[in-house]
Amino acid sequence: MDYLSFNISKNLNRIRISRGMSLDDVAEQTGVSKSMLYQIEQGNANPSINVLGKIASGLRMEFTELIASPPEESYLVRISEVFPIKSGEKYTVKTCLPYEDNKKIEIYQIEILPGGEYLSGGHGSGTREYLVVTEGVLTVDTGREKQNVLPGEIFRFNCETEHRYLNAGNEKTVFICFFVA
Repeated sequence: MDYLSFNISKNLNRIRISRGMSLDDVAEQTGVSKSMLYQIEQGNANPSINVLGKIASGLRMEFTELIASPPEESYLVRISEVFPIKSGEKYTVKTCLPYEDNKKIEIYQIEILPGGEYLSGGHGSGTREYLVVTEGVLTVDTGREKQNVLPGEIFRFNCETEHRYLNAGNEKTVFICFFVA
């Protein structure tokens, strides 16, 4: 499930319960079927803008309340269930946790097949990247230096400018990137 579907499912469930409403009550107020509401809350549906508009209107709430990051202290992201936001012949990029208004961190998982590379643009003034390799060997070319990073190692660098991730090895490389603004 992508982070937007996650946000919608958690927010709808939280709002419904906080108002003491059943799925039948919400269906009656919104004109959205009980089964669709259940699927949305379970994260098994990808509701259209029209359906989300009916929910927001029927519950007399702002549309943004449905899609905003849930006001939770914690939640679990299953990376295996996150859809790639970018992919090429030899790489995939998944957003695990996006930037939020109140938090200045973003987390990605990147996989690069042997012989592959991924070119990343700069991430804004003052942004630092911290990456952790979990599989394979990664070469990071910051434009000023090249650094090999092994599994279990962490590399930090200023990522304001374009940089490249390379896999010169014989096995897949997997790493997690943390961007801090």
